[in-house]
Amino acid sequence: MKKVINVGIGKSSFIINEDAYQRLSYYLSSFKEKAAMGPESEDVMEDLEMRISELFMESITSYNQVITLEIVNRVIMQLGMPDGSTLDSGDSSSGSFDNKWSYTISKKLYRDPDGKTIGGVCSGLSLYFNVDVVLIRILFVVALIMGSAGFWAYIIFWIIAPMAVTAAQKCEMRGLPITAENLKRFSTYKF
Repeated sequence: MKKVINVGIGKSSFIINEDAYQRLSYYLSSFKEKAAMGPESEDVMEDLEMRISELFMESITSYNQVITLEIVNRVIMQLGMPDGSTLDSGDSSSGSFDNKWSYTISKKLYRDPDGKTIGGVCSGLSLYFNVDVVLIRILFVVALIMGSAGFWAYIIFWIIAPMAVTAAQKCEMRGLPITAENLKRFSTYKF
């Protein structure tokens, strides 16, 4: 009989095996230590916990299913470490990783704060559709010259598309997996 623990991860509650909890705690402390994030540590760790919570939700089939060591190992393998290395653990609870485990990458529409000229709409649309930002800007200017449709389309996109503020949102905007390395890459604090 295994001991289970009720934990809160990323604003969600999960039932997790004790050995899986120890493995996850080791991963989070190693991640924080290797990243050396300074003042932005709390934000990146919160993004990481939110992503872990999402992956746990995808892995379980029912509300009260227990998170096992295998699920934790898959999540750790998927997220990785901030420097691109793998988690080195001296304990025997590390288990084996399934390298063929796949996950879906979702792309979402956000306004891009890094490439914005006015509101980040054109830059966000260019990242979403994988086209050059200059082409999108030209289309908006042509639509503005032809009538006021360009202006109103820009305003509507500005209202409906949220700004990509966190590193996780910047990964989603580009269609990149939300891994530790990508979270570090798009963090506003430069390491």
